[in-house]
Amino acid sequence: MFPGGGQPDLSAILQQAQQMQQALAAAQDQLAKEEVTGSAGGGLVTATMTGAGELRSVTIAPSAVDPDDVETLQDLVVAAVRDASRLASELTADRMGPLAGGLGGGFPGLPGA
Repeated sequence: MFPGGGQPDLSAILQQAQQMQQALAAAQDQLAKEEVTGSAGGGLVTATMTGAGELRSVTIAPSAVDPDDVETLQDLVVAAVRDASRLASELTADRMGPLAGGLGGGFPGLPGA
């Protein structure tokens, strides 16, 4: 319910929504700049990804390259990318969690809230 039992102030709701949208955009911009690095094989293969999920680089140690065992190297690359993706997801949840929490409550007193 709103203070005084009246109707919500539409301009206040719109202002709050605009502020949340700006905060969300700023958080997304920051995530695009932050990087995480996942690894596999004890660091033989690393993958660097932005918080926005863009794969930036894959590094393979020379000792991981065995022409007679390409499948293991392929598996290490996949594992490193998955690890980086997991870390990027955790970073996103960490950065966006407080913002998403503000969206989850809706607006009390309005239909669907």
